[in-house]
Amino acid sequence: MNKLEEEYEEIQPKIYAFFYAKTGNQATAQDLCHDTFYEACKNIASFNGVSTLSTWMFSIAVNLLKKHYRKNKYQLSLMQKLSLMPETEIHTLEELAEIKEDTKKLLYHISKLEDSAREIVLLRIYGELSFAEIGVLIGKSENYARVNFHRLKLRIQKAMELTL
Repeated sequence: MNKLEEEYEEIQPKIYAFFYAKTGNQATAQDLCHDTFYEACKNIASFNGVSTLSTWMFSIAVNLLKKHYRKNKYQLSLMQKLSLMPETEIHTLEELAEIKEDTKKLLYHISKLEDSAREIVLLRIYGELSFAEIGVLIGKSENYARVNFHRLKLRIQKAMELTL
C-alpha cells in the first residue's frame, strides 16, 4: 500500500490534469480522479506488474472516462465543445475559465485531431506518460507512439502559427 501512496503523490496531478483536459470541469475531474484511485486500491491484487503502476492506473482512468461519457451521453465533452466553437470565441477568458490563452489554443487544435491522435497527445502532455507507456495503453509500439506524437506536435505547432 505504501507504493500506491507514493504513486498517488506523483501521479495524482497528472491524472487530474488528464481528466480536466478531457472534461473541462474541475468537479468532474476531481471525481474521476478520486474514482481512479479508489478502483486502483480496490483492485491492486489484480496488478500483475506487466506494465508500470502508473500505466495501469492510466488505463483505469481511460476506462472510467469512457464509462463517464457513456453514462452522460447528453453532455458534450470539452473536445467536442471546443471543436464547435469558432476560433474567435476561444480567445476570451469567460469561455474556458482558469485556462490560459495558450492552453486554450492548444486544446482547440488538439480537439481538431482524430480520436486516436488526440489520445496520444493528451496522454503525453497531461498524463506525462512515456512513449512506452502510451504504446502499451493504445496497443502499439513505443516507436509508433513516439513518431506519431512528433508528427502531431509539428502539425499542431504549424496550425497554431497560422492562427496567430
